[in-house]
Amino acid sequence: MDKQTRRQVVRDYKDRKVALGIFAVRCAVTGQVWVGASRNLDQQQNSIWFALRQGGHPNPALRAAWAAHGEAAFAFEVLETAPDEAMTVYARDTFLKTRHLQWRETLGAPKLVG
Repeated sequence: MDKQTRRQVVRDYKDRKVALGIFAVRCAVTGQVWVGASRNLDQQQNSIWFALRQGGHPNPALRAAWAAHGEAAFAFEVLETAPDEAMTVYARDTFLKTRHLQWRETLGAPKLVG
């Protein structure tokens, strides 16, 4: 790859649109659901699954369910994405906080982390 092409690839990566929103992790065996908010939904499942495979996820109930039932029992689901990519930082933070709380109440689910 020449220098010009490499620079363009890096520029494209930095300029990509990243979806933010609310997601759920579900255990099909127990019916448990955990809800989280993310500024990058595209990489969120990989991050959670990696932490669970390593035994280092901060949520002890999720870790225990994963250990008991295995990866195949779990699903990652995007519940809602931000309606506007051009939101201000304040608007993004407000959206994530309010919608995260709303989805937790709707599903009767605990937070994924924290």
